Amino acid sequence: MAKAQKNGRSELVYLPLGGAGEIGMNLYLYGYGPPERRQWLMVDLGVTFPGDLEPGVDVILPDTRFIEEERSNLVGVVLTHAHEDHFGAVIDLWEDLGAPIYATPFTAALLKTKLAEYGDGLVLPIHEVDTGQPFEVGPFALELIAMAHSIPEPNALAIRTPLGLVVHTGDWKLDPDPVVGPPSDEARLRALGGEDGGGGVDVLVCDSTNVFRDGVSPSEAEVGRSLEALIKSAQRRVAVTTFASNIARVLSVANAARAAGREFVVAGRAMLRLIQVAIDTGHLPPDFRFLPQEAYERLPREKVVLMCTGSQGEPRAAVARIAADQHPHISLSPGDRMIFSSRTIPGNEKAVARVQNALCEQGVEVITDAQALVHVTGHPRRGELERIYRWCRPKAVVPMHGEMRHLLEHVRFARACGIEQAIVVRNGDVARLLPGPAAVIDEAPSGRSYRDGDLILEGEDASVRERRKLAYCGIVFVSLALSENGEIVSEAEAVVDGVPSEDDEGVPMEEIVASAVDGALNSIPKARRRDAALVAEAARRAARNAVAAAWGKRPIVKVVVHAV
Repeated sequence: MAKAQKNGRSELVYLPLGGAGEIGMNLYLYGYGPPERRQWLMVDLGVTFPGDLEPGVDVILPDTRFIEEERSNLVGVVLTHAHEDHFGAVIDLWEDLGAPIYATPFTAALLKTKLAEYGDGLVLPIHEVDTGQPFEVGPFALELIAMAHSIPEPNALAIRTPLGLVVHTGDWKLDPDPVVGPPSDEARLRALGGEDGGGGVDVLVCDSTNVFRDGVSPSEAEVGRSLEALIKSAQRRVAVTTFASNIARVLSVANAARAAGREFVVAGRAMLRLIQVAIDTGHLPPDFRFLPQEAYERLPREKVVLMCTGSQGEPRAAVARIAADQHPHISLSPGDRMIFSSRTIPGNEKAVARVQNALCEQGVEVITDAQALVHVTGHPRRGELERIYRWCRPKAVVPMHGEMRHLLEHVRFARACGIEQAIVVRNGDVARLLPGPAAVIDEAPSGRSYRDGDLILEGEDASVRERRKLAYCGIVFVSLALSENGEIVSEAEAVVDGVPSEDDEGVPMEEIVASAVDGALNSIPKARRRDAALVAEAARRAARNAVAAAWGKRPIVKVVVHAV
């Protein structure tokens, strides 16, 4: 480990730039050293997905302006696991950061696979690190600790500096039988809690996703048994959709299919990619057997189990195409059974409901976690939080991975469990963790950026704001022709898009706009019409007001003035 700095002013700070105040887009920074000479460690670099306020955007990325300016002091990026909200921004943002990347074999392999598909020749300095293997990055002595979650090789991260020990939990749960991979490493967490003669972990930075839920989550193995019963009891085809990254669920469904005497078919590029990486890294057996989607239509209805992507209602995924009867190889019929072995992510409710309703209209039996044990969370409930507190014995708790309501509730819960030093740290807050007590001491720029096609846009980019307006009120285009001395060469022409074609009396909206613009132009003295900007603004106001009077809404208006 690097030697402690001797000036007495070193401190360990924590700065989340994503994931603290929201679920998703995780990016956490730890800085060590004097305020003017900190070195930074990044933990995770993820994305979140757009909603109604980001029409047309592909993914949402964290705003990394702060750490880009500190690029020369960024010593490394550690990835806790391979979910998109924890590593999905690496390919887009790495060139602005330039730091080495540390990941377990499965996470590294999946990142390399994505690079081969989407990296456009980008080469990343990826260092594979095994769980439990100590390693050093700059002034940080690190160790990945095995945790249970819903993807292979999820980890907590122990971070040691000369000032003390922080445990960053990543995403986790306590599951005695996670099907793929080991349970959360209770022995190692207890050992960290008793480190240095029983001093305990100095700070626990902890997942807050399920802090409102009491008790302990069911095991992944219980879901496997429930799925097997549902598959065995089915009379006709069975289809199961889940997150592509949930390799344990894939294995459970494959085993259930075999137990029921059925063939196991896989559809969806993302799921095929994850299965191959899981085979390559030993999380699925090398002889793991499945049939491609092309085999589906040749199989008897009572002899097939289909595993497919699209549990979140994604329009291009397999389930949505099946529901719309547009899949080239797969269809479902009345009496078939579709199991949604997943949780609907907040914001996806409408998309999922559309797909489920379309399946029901086809006569397909739809089963969700509201009807049977077909899914379990990958995050800790209150009973699991209590256990990790007992194991780690933290002096302070800092909630992460949650919306503001989750962070506040986690603080209340930690204090109720006897941990007096529990604080909320939001995206952009700089919190001093050590030496304690933990406290917010500063702030840094934070926010969002967008991947939009081949471009990365700033969070407040005008194109995204205008698209939002377009979704609500449409657009009007106006074309004008004026001579150099301000004479009107021809009448205005208008085109509307996303605006009603006519008013309640049947008058075409384009005529209403053109007439209003002509009136506005005629009211401007000829000499002043030489000012193209003035003319354009007058035309814009006239068009907008005319549509508002006819429709009750004010559209976006674009005016082009041609000088003839």
